[in-house]
Amino acid sequence: MGRPKQFEREQALQQAIGIFSEHGYEGSSTGALLEGMGISRQSLYDTFGDKRQLYLEALQRYTTDNVGALARALAEASSPAVALESLLDAAIAQALAEPHPRCLGVSAICEFGRSDPEITVLTERAGAALGAALERSLLQARELGAIAADTDIVMASQYLRASLSGIKLAARSGAPEATLRGIAALALRALR
Repeated sequence: MGRPKQFEREQALQQAIGIFSEHGYEGSSTGALLEGMGISRQSLYDTFGDKRQLYLEALQRYTTDNVGALARALAEASSPAVALESLLDAAIAQALAEPHPRCLGVSAICEFGRSDPEITVLTERAGAALGAALERSLLQARELGAIAADTDIVMASQYLRASLSGIKLAARSGAPEATLRGIAALALRALR
């Protein structure tokens, strides 16, 4: 009978997400991952497969959790107008919650673009889920007059997704909260 694993899988995965978010796939050595996750090389292979499989699982978890949090911010708002503000507030809160803001989804797109089919599927799936949630909210906001009646919903959704990415990149580059809030305010103003 083998020895029991001496680590919490979920905690190790969250550590890997942080390391990959900060250093990218190529910049995260196996040694740095093992040290940061607090596991042995054999535990990595037994639990996650290899570095690539760990990265794919980390990216899947991160994008699912991130998009889920943003979709909840939209769904739980008291009105469609408030939903759009809540979405941007949630993105700012996520960025400010980290001492060194980062986004594994944006990092994956910057590092791989569309060169890796498996990563492309994960990032496109996350983008489509967020896009669908945004389009629902934007349609409601347009119907209630909270945004301009001639708003192109698909383009507005793409615009908000780009604004969210911009907020994350600005936070990572050290922009203060006031700057992040200014970006969000301009994004909302453009829709009205």
